[in-house]
Amino acid sequence: MASQHIGPVRTCIGCRTRTLPSELLRVVAVDGSVVPDVHRRLPGRGAWLHFDLECLRNAERRRAFSRALRVQGALDVASLREHFERQGKQVSGQPRGQQETRKQVDPS
Repeated sequence: MASQHIGPVRTCIGCRTRTLPSELLRVVAVDGSVVPDVHRRLPGRGAWLHFDLECLRNAERRRAFSRALRVQGALDVASLREHFERQGKQVSGQPRGQQETRKQVDPS
């Protein structure tokens, strides 16, 4: 059976789930802080994270940012957490993994 090529796949450093880059946020280390790379253009090594506070907490707990970004010592994630909270109010829908299946309504 032939496999279907769907494009590049990235792994979330919080939940370790592999998915398309369009479903993840790229983050980079800048001056000892983890910052969101919304436009995916910042220089340096990047890591990928679901736009989900639970994935952020898991990545912090596992100390995944330092490993994924290959930097020594702890990184400050305050600006990333602020970005998540600010954007969370603007994003519509359910967080990843909590989508409900919609039932088709019969118009008759």
